[in-house]
Amino acid sequence: MTDVLFRGQDSQPEGYEDRVIVDAGRPTPIDWVRTRKAERDTRREEAAHNRLYRRVGSLIGHLGDEWHVLDLRELGGTERTGFLAVGPGGVFAVTVKDHGRSRVAFAGDVVQIDGKRPRYVEEARREARATSEALSRSAGVSIPVMPVLAFAGSGKISFYGVPKGCLVTAYHELPRVLNARGQRLATETVDKVYALATHPATWYQVDYNELAEGYRWYREGEQVGTDKRGHSE
Repeated sequence: MTDVLFRGQDSQPEGYEDRVIVDAGRPTPIDWVRTRKAERDTRREEAAHNRLYRRVGSLIGHLGDEWHVLDLRELGGTERTGFLAVGPGGVFAVTVKDHGRSRVAFAGDVVQIDGKRPRYVEEARREARATSEALSRSAGVSIPVMPVLAFAGSGKISFYGVPKGCLVTAYHELPRVLNARGQRLATETVDKVYALATHPATWYQVDYNELAEGYRWYREGEQVGTDKRGHSE
């Protein structure tokens, strides 16, 4: 649709040169630039995530064939940013952060990098909790998942107190940290958890409230929507 906007206060234009033609169906140059930038940023983020996934898989691969690594973004949706490692040492949700040359300081749950305090520990725990809930719901038994926060960078990592219930390590030390957990799971259990993690139904929970909204209730000779209550005549 093409709209015609007139300059001035007169309702009728005096000449063609006073008319401005606006195509409502075509994006403005600013919108087009913003869209292209968002698309480039998305592609760049996806490429970086895929490279990181291959690197994490290569690292964990040094532990042996009994270990498996999965991309949680591919399994559970684009909002997931971590990786799932399953092996004899247990089940781990690995969150990798690149801090470059910056120094990382830990004081319990508090992380400080370049004067900022990102909520990395909270993010890692949330990822592990969501992963555990998905696996446990599908398996019918509780499957604990340990959060792991791995830092990829050359900056020094200092500890003035470690966070509870969350493993923190340099990225290149990830195999050693996982291997240090010992033999907690039998080979059969590892295979079962891996099969469960690769099943699509594990990561998608049916919203029954949303399904209920889609039903329509019927009475004799009358159709009543779910947002309406029937009444007696």
